[in-house]
Amino acid sequence: MSAAFGGAIVEKNIHRSSLISIGCFCGGLCLTGLAIAIKSLILLYLGYGCFMGIGLGIGYLTPVKTLMLWFKDNKGLATGISVCAFGFASTVASPIITLLTAHFTLPIVFLILAGIYFVPMLIGHFLLKKPEDWVEPQATTDFEIKSLLKDKNFILIWFLFFLNITCGLALIPAASLILGEIGLSVGSIALIVSIMGIFNGAGRLVFSAISDKLKERKAIYYLIFLISLTCVVLTICFSKTAIVSLILISACYGAGFSCVAPLLSDIYGMKHISKIHGATLSAWAIAGLVGN
Repeated sequence: MSAAFGGAIVEKNIHRSSLISIGCFCGGLCLTGLAIAIKSLILLYLGYGCFMGIGLGIGYLTPVKTLMLWFKDNKGLATGISVCAFGFASTVASPIITLLTAHFTLPIVFLILAGIYFVPMLIGHFLLKKPEDWVEPQATTDFEIKSLLKDKNFILIWFLFFLNITCGLALIPAASLILGEIGLSVGSIALIVSIMGIFNGAGRLVFSAISDKLKERKAIYYLIFLISLTCVVLTICFSKTAIVSLILISACYGAGFSCVAPLLSDIYGMKHISKIHGATLSAWAIAGLVGN
C-alpha cells in the first residue's frame, strides 16, 4: 500500500524515495531484531510488517519509471530486468540467512542483515538518475488518482493483476502439499520448488521482453491467463501434469508483475506513471490478504 500512496513521492524525487526505502527497510530489520530480543509482538508487526513493508513498496516502485525512460523502445525488457532481480533476490538471500542463523542469534542476524542490505541500497541510491533529456513535469494538479476509479481500462488491468497475484499466492505456497499428494519424495519436491523459483524470476524477464515485440502489449496478459487457466484445468483433470503446471503458473505469476508497468505507460504515458503504477500495486496488497 505504500507504493499505492507513495507514487507522488517517486514522481517528485527518486533520490528522496530511495532514501525513504533504505531507511524504512534497514530500520525495519533493526527494529525486528530488537522486537525478538525483548519479545515484543507489537514491535515485530511494526518493524517486520510496517516499516519493512514501506521500504519494500517504495523501493520496488522507485527504479521502474527511471528504467523505462532510459529504454524507451524496450520498456518491457527494462522493467523485466528490475522485477526479475526482485524475484531472484530470495535465491541469493536464503543461503546467506541460513549461514548467519547457524552462527548467530536471531536478533544479531537481523542487525547484520540490515548492514548487508544498507550498503548496496546506498550505492544504488547514488547511481540512480533519470536521462538528462527528461524534464519532470512540475504541474501535478492536472491528475488525481481518484480519476482512475472511473477509468474502465484501469479497473480491468487492476482486476486482472489482482486475480493473477491471488491465484499465485494461493497455489505457490501450497506447491509442496500438492506435489506430496501425487506421491513425490521430499527431495524431488524441494527440487521442483527451486525450479518454480527460477521460472518465477525468468517469467518476469521473458514475458515482458516478448511484450515489447507485440503491436498490442495487453495481449501478453491474455497469454498469461490462457497459460495459467490451461495449467489449472489440466491439473484438475490429470494430476500427473501438476509438476509442469505449477512451474508454468510460477512463470506467469512473475510475469504479471513485470508486464503491468509497460502496459500502463502505453495507455497513460510516462508523465504520471509512478502514481498510476503505485495505484495498481494496491491489488498486490489486497491479493496478499486474500490469496494467503
